[in-house]
Amino acid sequence: QVQLVDAGGGLVQAGGSLRLSCAASGRSSSDYAMGWFRQAPGKERELVAAISRSGGNTAYADSVKGRFTISRDNAKNTVTLQMNSLKPEDTAVYYCAAGYASWLNPLLRDHGYDAWGQGTQVTVSS
Repeated sequence: QVQLVDAGGGLVQAGGSLRLSCAASGRSSSDYAMGWFRQAPGKERELVAAISRSGGNTAYADSVKGRFTISRDNAKNTVTLQMNSLKPEDTAVYYCAAGYASWLNPLLRDHGYDAWGQGTQVTVSS
């Protein structure tokens, strides 16, 4: 079983940037696809971005396309989410997740993932 620790959240003004990181341990990172989800108060958890085992395929929510970039370094067992041009509506707790399902459809929902980080708060002020 993989263990995930995510970090990098904080308070930023609208238009600013943050970089989230997720460190994995317990299994080889190339065994699983990775995703970043977010959950705002009173809302369901939603997929922000996903990346395949090799890093060769990525997927993004429409709301973050062109602003967020997901990447991974399998040698270091890390996944990052670079968030640019942040908006107040990006405010949420962000979670990284690891999934053993095949790319892509099962990984579009949270039930397609098998391990989760503890979450990191991102707050964007207007």
